[in-house]
Amino acid sequence: MLAAVYSCQHFARQYLRGSICAAVTDRAGFHLSRRSCRDRTLAIHRFQSLLSVCRSSNILDPNHPQSFMTHFPLRRITRQAAATSIAALALSLAACGGGTPQAGTSPAGESPAGGSPADSPAAAEATVKVDGSSTVFPISEAMAEEFMKANPNIKVIVGSSGTGGGFKKFCAGETDISNASRPIKKEEIELCKKGNVEYVELPVSYDGLSVVVNPKNDFVTCLSVDQLKKMWEPAAEGKVKSWKDIDPKFPDKPLALYGAGTDSGTYDYFTKVITGEEGKSRGDYTPSEDDNVIVQGVSGDESSLGFFGFAYYEANKDKLKLVEIKGKSGKCVAPSAETIADASYEPLSRPEFIYVKKDALSKPEVKAFAAFQIDPANKQIIADTGYLPLTEELAPLVKARLDAATTGTMFADKDAKKKKLADLLKAK
Repeated sequence: MLAAVYSCQHFARQYLRGSICAAVTDRAGFHLSRRSCRDRTLAIHRFQSLLSVCRSSNILDPNHPQSFMTHFPLRRITRQAAATSIAALALSLAACGGGTPQAGTSPAGESPAGGSPADSPAAAEATVKVDGSSTVFPISEAMAEEFMKANPNIKVIVGSSGTGGGFKKFCAGETDISNASRPIKKEEIELCKKGNVEYVELPVSYDGLSVVVNPKNDFVTCLSVDQLKKMWEPAAEGKVKSWKDIDPKFPDKPLALYGAGTDSGTYDYFTKVITGEEGKSRGDYTPSEDDNVIVQGVSGDESSLGFFGFAYYEANKDKLKLVEIKGKSGKCVAPSAETIADASYEPLSRPEFIYVKKDALSKPEVKAFAAFQIDPANKQIIADTGYLPLTEELAPLVKARLDAATTGTMFADKDAKKKKLADLLKAK
């Protein structure tokens, strides 16, 4: 039985990170890439559901109401294919690096940058509890995996109840670290005060979405947020069919749209800042949880447009044309590591955070894991999950904030979000 070979919690972690997905894809014959597996789009409810199902003895029974196939639905993948993938997974553990680790721990191995088993801050097993944003989840889970390899006596448990749900647990004293895809809100600040929880706010990465067209498209170089809204809003369905409908200056060519699926955090963020309502868009576009499908669609259709994370555009820039975005500044700005980091590429860029409970920093394991996540030596871990690491300018400022255990938020001022993150860090 799978659970006897590979603990369910470790299976869930590896499934989302993608190390198992590659083997499943090869054996089962359906397409589920490493990128999509570790992307935030699969991190949220599915991780929690899988852990729940793993506690049941019926995980491999496709006909049981508590089975893997019932509670872990994958779009465009049949139950039969899912069952085949699990069987293939059991046969593929050796190729995937499978072993017999205990739930919640990873086997000791080569030490990642930023730590080593000899430097383990705890001799006996200790636990770090993390919860919060599903967007930040892939980063924390990847960090936890590498951190536990270097520190086998420490167990890092990462959940994904969402930013708001994470703060509720955090302010109630249930977790040590809370992941957030936005700054803490006023009501959450009050909740933490009520729970006597002080926190250290630390930026960990940047996320930016890229809008792309076919390289042969010679009429689009920049699009405004209003034009993107006209293109993607629910009212556009069945009505906005041509590029000319977006701008009279554009040719009367059919408009083909590709984007993240509706289960995706990328989709949620894009719709929130473009259409004005999270989770709401036209339905007559080609959705996919796999960025490869979007790349293939846009690169193969001269009249197409799509969107996905900046890191994935970087890996496929030879097949695509990047579109500049005109935001509130009125300037056309292309996404880059610099423009995403300084927020001039708006509104499709944002920083992501971890909030560390001040009292928990007295625990060596919590402080070590927090330091591990912001250590520039580990920036490749962030890059591998499809996000942008902090800039060289920001990294020492964030480290200084952790070392000083500076409490509170940098965003208490209503105008703070308009300022550069480096200025906020220096001011605090």
